[in-house]
Amino acid sequence: MRERDRGAIGVLRSAVAAIENAEAVPLQGTSAAGSSLSGSASSGDVALAAVGIGVTEAERRRLDHAAERAVVVAEVRSLLEARTAYAAAGHGDRAGAAAAGAELLTDVLEEADRLHGTDGDLESGPTPA
Repeated sequence: MRERDRGAIGVLRSAVAAIENAEAVPLQGTSAAGSSLSGSASSGDVALAAVGIGVTEAERRRLDHAAERAVVVAEVRSLLEARTAYAAAGHGDRAGAAAAGAELLTDVLEEADRLHGTDGDLESGPTPA
């Protein structure tokens, strides 16, 4: 971030957001639209809105290193697929940015594995070409 590399910042923020989404706890008793299906109290202003402080709060799941790693590997795969699609469409600049993002996340995975003392298998997901 100190280098103000917007591409790298975007890739890292996207990976962090993907991890945070994986930590979210699915709500029980909700429809696909997110409305409550239970007979709980609702607000007169918004139909089926939950009432009360903290009633919608839930503790997030805590992912271990392997689960976080799997999310980032999926992000790398997505970037490599984007690289291929952009290259096929003749967008070399976008293909290069996607490849650089995949390489950055691969480097992050290797560093995280080193710090955790694990021997992560980068072969389980595609590596940048």
